[in-house]
Amino acid sequence: MGLLDKVVSSVLGPLGKFFGTDIAVDLGTANTLIFVKGEGVVLNEPSFVALDAETDKVQAVGREAKGMWGRAPKHIKVIRPIQDGVVDNYDAALIMLRHFLERVSGKFRLMKPNMVICVPSRITQVEKRAVIELGLECGAREVFLMDEPMAAAIGCGLPVEDTKGCMVVDIGGGTTDVAIISMGGIAVKESARVAGYEMDEAIVRYVRDKYHMLIGILDAERIKIEIGSAMPGERKTTKVIGMDLAKGVPKEVDLSSEEVREAIAEPVGAIVDVVRRALDSTTPELVADVADSGILLTGGGSLLRGLDKVLEQKLMLKVERASDPLMSVVLGAGKTLEDLSAYSRAFIR
Repeated sequence: MGLLDKVVSSVLGPLGKFFGTDIAVDLGTANTLIFVKGEGVVLNEPSFVALDAETDKVQAVGREAKGMWGRAPKHIKVIRPIQDGVVDNYDAALIMLRHFLERVSGKFRLMKPNMVICVPSRITQVEKRAVIELGLECGAREVFLMDEPMAAAIGCGLPVEDTKGCMVVDIGGGTTDVAIISMGGIAVKESARVAGYEMDEAIVRYVRDKYHMLIGILDAERIKIEIGSAMPGERKTTKVIGMDLAKGVPKEVDLSSEEVREAIAEPVGAIVDVVRRALDSTTPELVADVADSGILLTGGGSLLRGLDKVLEQKLMLKVERASDPLMSVVLGAGKTLEDLSAYSRAFIR
């Protein structure tokens, strides 16, 4: 970085290099994605930060920091600054977002850009303010907040401006957000702080209770991805190595897909319940619309095998998974950058 770049960065923050080229951010519990107007998605990294425990000096951010989780020595603390879809550790979140923006910023520019940041549906006023301050402190001229399911609907090309309602269920790492959208706004919304990470934690508890063995949360995530399923099906197994709680030595077991299904039954049931709550509070007209068009699943948590089938069976509605569920939210937020005023009803007031 040249001297002039450093001066501009110190005055305008990391966004000072975008010269009004607006930016959209999906600030997720599991991953942070950044969309730059005219360029598309330029970053997709795990939402992790590793800091020196004494000096708070940055050791790693993103994928490298995630790899340190559970492995770092005592002088390094690894932090997930976004919990349940909202800012849990403001300082670490600021370090992380600034780092990501500096990585993707291009050539030197003069003006501050607008920033659209996606947030869970049931975010509180205090949590909203934290997200807005985060964007402003990174150098944004103005910050627009957007419900994640609304962004996902736009990203998937749903007719959000129509009078006919459509239903989106966004299952991320920390939250499940449900919205019925009509006439450019959200008519009904529900949210629960249960999603992908709760499934991982459920697997950790299951292995601990059944096998008296402790495994890490990243191992649980791997197990979920490899053999996890919400529906009975093909029997699969995977080797799991952890710590024998009785003997204090390494222990290895073979975990089956049926066991994983049993382990995650509670969080899967909670996801079904939050969708049902949204339907219960919906007008008959919108219920009829959803019955006709079905439910769209997005978010990384929706990739769990058989989850769409479970929802279909429990709710008696057609359920379809988005073609690119991991990108739906940030792509939708990015699309609003084309004309912010045209999507004014889509933003949180």
